[in-house]
Amino acid sequence: MVAPVRFEVSCEDAYDYLVAPANRSEWQSSLRGVDDVVGIDGVAGQSWVDVTMAGIRPLMELTDADRPHRWSERGTWRGFRATLTLTFTPVGSFCDVGVSMHVAAAGLARPLGFAANRVAPSTVRSDLRRAAKILARR
Repeated sequence: MVAPVRFEVSCEDAYDYLVAPANRSEWQSSLRGVDDVVGIDGVAGQSWVDVTMAGIRPLMELTDADRPHRWSERGTWRGFRATLTLTFTPVGSFCDVGVSMHVAAAGLARPLGFAANRVAPSTVRSDLRRAAKILARR
């Protein structure tokens, strides 16, 4: 778990913005967009394909959704699996968003999974700071 990011909006507003695949490319630095969204925003079972800048297209699925407290997603691409959980804690009229994540890779890519676990949390935290700034301007 990395240090939480403060959002100057309610946990409901932060949750609704972050969980919606259509908003992802606005705040996630690695994304150009999303494709093939199936299901309702914020409902477990929703799936989509991330379209990344690097051309990787992982299949994403919302695996847990407890608005406005927590949501988890799973991404798979070839031999890689990643899980991300965001937790939402009210702090007065604001919200702290915490991050927990894990990346695993199979076979020869396994060392890349270990490396991703070192780098990804700071990248996700940076993306969350971007999302917090976007929401603060609205």
